[in-house]
Amino acid sequence: MPGIIIKPRARVFHGHDWVYSSEIKKTFGDPKPGDVISLKDYKDRSLGTAIYNPKSQIVARRFSRRKQDLNSDFFYSRIQRAINYRNNLSSIDPSLSRLVWSESDGLPGLIVDNYKGNLIIQTLTLGMEIRIDLIISALKSLCNPISITARNDSPIRAAEGLELETKIIHGTPPEKLQAEHSEIPFSINLLEGQKTGLYLDQLDNYLLVGKLAKNRRVLDCFTNQGGFAMSCLINGASEVTGVDISKTAIDSSKLNSDKLTNKNSKWINENAFDLLKSYESNGEKFDMIILDPPSFTKNKKTLSGATRGYKEIHLRSLKMLDPGSVLTTFSCSHHISAKMFLDIIRDAANDAKKSLRIIDQYYQRADHPVTLGIPESSYLKGYSFEIISSW
Repeated sequence: MPGIIIKPRARVFHGHDWVYSSEIKKTFGDPKPGDVISLKDYKDRSLGTAIYNPKSQIVARRFSRRKQDLNSDFFYSRIQRAINYRNNLSSIDPSLSRLVWSESDGLPGLIVDNYKGNLIIQTLTLGMEIRIDLIISALKSLCNPISITARNDSPIRAAEGLELETKIIHGTPPEKLQAEHSEIPFSINLLEGQKTGLYLDQLDNYLLVGKLAKNRRVLDCFTNQGGFAMSCLINGASEVTGVDISKTAIDSSKLNSDKLTNKNSKWINENAFDLLKSYESNGEKFDMIILDPPSFTKNKKTLSGATRGYKEIHLRSLKMLDPGSVLTTFSCSHHISAKMFLDIIRDAANDAKKSLRIIDQYYQRADHPVTLGIPESSYLKGYSFEIISSW
């Protein structure tokens, strides 16, 4: 088996499963892009097996600490193991969940989401892409799906030298899938919706955050399909305003909210940054503001701009919240650590002359497990703060 020899002090020696180009001492056996390779240290000791792509900054992604091939038995076993894990989670409905979460399930670059028997897959690494037939065969055998659609429209694929595409591989997915979670109705576009159709990682957080909204006037920024907004309505909010730059998302949220008993909602198709600025200038006040923006940074180069963006929306929001009000906020970028996120919020609170107390903390749902070997698998962090009177 061809492979690479890794330099001393590389992150793989500290438990990480990625090898960057700068950490390679030399290659042997002439490995080709997408090959399965052997990882060895400078003393020729085995460190496991990985998929190889010299076109990527992450040249090797380890998927086993033993010698292992990527054959049909491997994919069947790994995917079955991932499904069994979800089936054993009492809080998760496997029919509306992430079934495979990349490295966290030992399948680097493979994502599989289940929408009521309609599977959405993403192959974000070359090693998975060229073995797509084996993956599809295993999924058909294990899941007996209604349909399988490849949503390979993520820009992450470009880093692996892969083209962006969306295609139906098996069956016929519904034009709009109607689903419900915690009494919240959703209309899911499996071919064009955000991420793979729905923010599955936030489903449980919708319920938790909504419980804070009773009798409150709520502003939900970056509402997407209105998950937080509708949960607030269900839990007795006096009024809810949902804001999103996507007209499709707003139209869908409005239609779904019409199914609820609480009709005290309005939906605004506008840039949340602009609306927050306008509301603050006009002296608007709310009892609860929810901020769940898309990732402001995909890499460390744009971290400075992302920090400014996060501070701006928090500062404007805090100026519209009086003591006793609630600010709920999320970041979905692993480049923004929890400490960094809290520092940004603290700076914004200081500038707004507001004191905050953490009343709840949120994470990605359990069907998006975090593995210690890949710190990047932990990305979603969120907090609810009570604005308290100055001491």
